[in-house]
Amino acid sequence: MSASSSSGGVTVRYVGGPTALLEIAGIRLLTDPTFDPPGDYPIGERKLVKTAGAALTPEEVGPVDAVLLSHDHHPDNLDRAGRAYTAEAPLVLSTAAARERLGGTVRALADGERITLPRPDGGTLTVTGVPAQHGPDGTEHLVGEVTGFVLSGAGLPTVYVSGDNASLDVVRAIAERFGPFDVALLFAGGAQTPLLGDAYLTLPSERAAEAAGILGARQVVPLHFEHWGHFTQGSDSLVEAFRQAGLEDRLRLLKPGEQIEL
Repeated sequence: MSASSSSGGVTVRYVGGPTALLEIAGIRLLTDPTFDPPGDYPIGERKLVKTAGAALTPEEVGPVDAVLLSHDHHPDNLDRAGRAYTAEAPLVLSTAAARERLGGTVRALADGERITLPRPDGGTLTVTGVPAQHGPDGTEHLVGEVTGFVLSGAGLPTVYVSGDNASLDVVRAIAERFGPFDVALLFAGGAQTPLLGDAYLTLPSERAAEAAGILGARQVVPLHFEHWGHFTQGSDSLVEAFRQAGLEDRLRLLKPGEQIEL
């Protein structure tokens, strides 16, 4: 257990793509580990193209208390180096499908299921599994199982990690159950692949801004909006969408390697 960052805030360090290091109440968490270099990454007969590497190596990230893995079956969310990192982690929270495929320390966290992690100050951090929908309604059999996470605890900010979610209905349901949120880490980018044609697999920028409003999120850190060729929208459209929604003061757009205390 890390002895740093034991205050009531949360520190976010953006590693790249969907990967961010969170420190909250002395607990270190890593989202969707991706560390491989740029290049082509096959998925069956298709491929995803990575355009930039991570800002930090696994060694520079260092050990964490848990990995928050939205899903394991796409290389832009868990790549080869990420799998090696995950295999050494003391705890990986993810889907039932990931538990079956990866084994090891992976624990499936179903919708509404909670796990408590001990804090250095004697309290606990609660991680709750919440839904994520990686495409339009009725496409889970094509895109696979995905999960999101809510982090909470006495005296701590409430944090939402969306995972690869494209549905505002899912966001509304989570907001009703757990909102408002102090911090939301929203996977954005408006991802599209030939698998679903023009349909979005993650939130486009306009929906990300709308999600921020639905969640009542005080601060929003976008993830998974760059470094891959299948993203249709990036930082410029995020800034404009949040400006149009009157929420530009909530947007915390980080550069790779940058850290912010929220």
